[in-house]
Amino acid sequence: MNITESYLSRAELWMLITTITYFLMNGAQIFETTVLVPKWTGNPPESFSLLADKNGTSLKTFWIIFHSLHELTFILAIAFCWKLEGLRNGLLILFVVHFAVRVWTLTYFAPNIIEFQKISEGLISPTDLVKRANLWKALNYIRVGIFIAVSIGLVPLLLKLINLKQN
Repeated sequence: MNITESYLSRAELWMLITTITYFLMNGAQIFETTVLVPKWTGNPPESFSLLADKNGTSLKTFWIIFHSLHELTFILAIAFCWKLEGLRNGLLILFVVHFAVRVWTLTYFAPNIIEFQKISEGLISPTDLVKRANLWKALNYIRVGIFIAVSIGLVPLLLKLINLKQN
């Protein structure tokens, strides 16, 4: 298979973009996990008021845009590295892990945070809030850790691509 310098340059560009985007996303997740999550899980249901859209701390739009942008760059990195079997396979494995955590986010984390927001707005009655908020917080540490592991996994792939390009 003929791999041109141009092909490697485009592959490197999209690998770099998705790696940087993933690390930026992790920075936002680490900030949210260390600063915001302890505040809103601290004293439910009173602390849930921090989640209300009216208070401006809802990060729903931010995360929808950021994840959409990142997933687009991730898919483009896979597409532009497709001819490079080792990179392609590594990217596909990382993307499967990423996708599994996104499914977990959409099936567990998002519905619970939406319910916590509704509780703060008085729209539904609270049940087992301290236990549920603490479980959400504990599982979030695992989720963020997996996202960090995926971003770290991108680094050797990027370095491998840079090495290919230099040879």
